Amino acid sequence: MNTQRSYWPYGIMLTFVLFISGTVALIVIACTHRTDLITADYYADELKFQSRLDQLNRTAQLSERVAVSFDAARQSILLALPPATVNAETTGQVHLYRPSAIDRDVVLKLELSATGSQTIDAAGLLPGLWKVRIEWSAENREYFADKQIIVKRGA
Repeated sequence: MNTQRSYWPYGIMLTFVLFISGTVALIVIACTHRTDLITADYYADELKFQSRLDQLNRTAQLSERVAVSFDAARQSILLALPPATVNAETTGQVHLYRPSAIDRDVVLKLELSATGSQTIDAAGLLPGLWKVRIEWSAENREYFADKQIIVKRGA
């Protein structure tokens, strides 16, 4: 009498159990993963796209460029607007946008010095990539600049 056992049924059952477990795990991960849009009002922002292009073109035509840099020693962001667009009536805002964490975004009022520069304290910002979006208005003309910086800790 041959009493040799076949392990094929156990292998097939193990394969099905692993497949079903993997599928369930994938579904759980997909359902609990956050997917944020770039902005909360994504579709409303798309409707404003042409005016944003006009602002970008107007900014590109300036003789001097917008300068944005990160000073690691002072943990601050330095902004400098072209002097041609800076006067007493210049108003606007600075949006510090964190692509990887929408809840970390910061919107600040543009408060320029007489030379057209502003220093923003970056000590509370997470290290990594930030987009600095500056929107300002001077002499009834609107401008926009979008720059990237890397925030680092330590000097």
